[in-house]
Amino acid sequence: MKKYILFFILFGSVIIQTVGQTISNTGPEAAGFSAEHLKRLDIAMNDWVEKGYMNGATALIIRDGKIAYHKAIGFNDLDTKAPLQKEGIFRIASQTKAITSVAIMMLFDEGKLLLTDPVSLYIPSFKKQSVMLNFNPADTSYTTVPAKREVTIKDLLTHTSGLGYAQIGSQEANAIYAKNNITAGLGVKDRTLLSAMTKLGELPLMHQPGEKFTYGLNTDVLGCLVEIISGVSLDEFFKTRIFEPLGMKDTYFNVPASKANRLVNLYTETPQGKLVKANAGMLNSPATSNYPLVPHTYYSGGAGLSSTIYDYSIFLQMLLNNGVYNNKRLLGRNTVRMMTTNQIEGIPYSGGTFGLGFGVVTDQNSGSAPAQVGTFNWGGAFATSYWVDPKEKMVYLFFRQLQARTHNEVVEKFRALTYQAIKD
Repeated sequence: MKKYILFFILFGSVIIQTVGQTISNTGPEAAGFSAEHLKRLDIAMNDWVEKGYMNGATALIIRDGKIAYHKAIGFNDLDTKAPLQKEGIFRIASQTKAITSVAIMMLFDEGKLLLTDPVSLYIPSFKKQSVMLNFNPADTSYTTVPAKREVTIKDLLTHTSGLGYAQIGSQEANAIYAKNNITAGLGVKDRTLLSAMTKLGELPLMHQPGEKFTYGLNTDVLGCLVEIISGVSLDEFFKTRIFEPLGMKDTYFNVPASKANRLVNLYTETPQGKLVKANAGMLNSPATSNYPLVPHTYYSGGAGLSSTIYDYSIFLQMLLNNGVYNNKRLLGRNTVRMMTTNQIEGIPYSGGTFGLGFGVVTDQNSGSAPAQVGTFNWGGAFATSYWVDPKEKMVYLFFRQLQARTHNEVVEKFRALTYQAIKD
């Protein structure tokens, strides 16, 4: 009898590993949280709305696959007092980067590419690149020196390639990219991703490859590589290879008309501290706040997606499960390990450490928040954030929809309020 029990225990553990834990709505106590302590989060979020720090927010906390907290607090429309809904679709901007990074690593798992591959193998304009030496802001002219080596796929994943960001980057990057019609990727029409990334490869790098961390258009290039290597658009790859297998039903580059009423209003903070709807353009671009509703075929791998907080939590739970969710494996467990460990040793980075697409908590930067070492995270320009804490088996997300804002301290307060409610 003991042999049979041992067999079922071992066999059961194999099944759990293969299937991948799915998300269930069981309440805070089952997830190891104190319902009483989670009320502090309710109080805080309502207080932030009343003080005008935000119009509203949604929060989702999942531990061991069990939903401990899932609420929307505040307003989607401050004028009509229409409440924010949990099912609202948010512009997730740079949270797109994690999905694009996973897509690249799926191709890596399939033997379609190596991280050491030079980008020029797929986009020839990245061959024999130059690096900016001097820049004249008066006329945006510059001098260059040759790059010491070629940019690799790993350089793109770690933001160490030397590429800058258009519109939200340095003075030099903003000027040079604007002059060449390179954008941050939102609201782009009548242009292909390949043509834009080909042009980007012709422009100077901001520094030598591999020598610095510079947050830039790296993941847009990765999205272009996914299209080239897979032979399908990034939109199609995401849909058929990631969203449909995982059951993500509300994540899009182009939000369909049938779901347009669920797109959350985007607010911005005026210099006087008042929240108003951000309808006049964003990120110094002509794109208006309804860009997810305007059909387009320029799929920005660095910023283009919109999603619900629950949909995105499924994607994160897959990563917490070491690459598998609901019996659908997207990545090998060692590939997830590569992505979520420090890959920029010796390269200065203000956030601490960085993996292949994620910021990562290590012993060196673990003192500022209660997150365990190994927690990986990122966020989006319009005030969406996520974290995955493998040691606590926890996924937690905090979504607002704000362009300009001054009260970003609420993000770290949200994290503290999350961890304080753990009771086991």
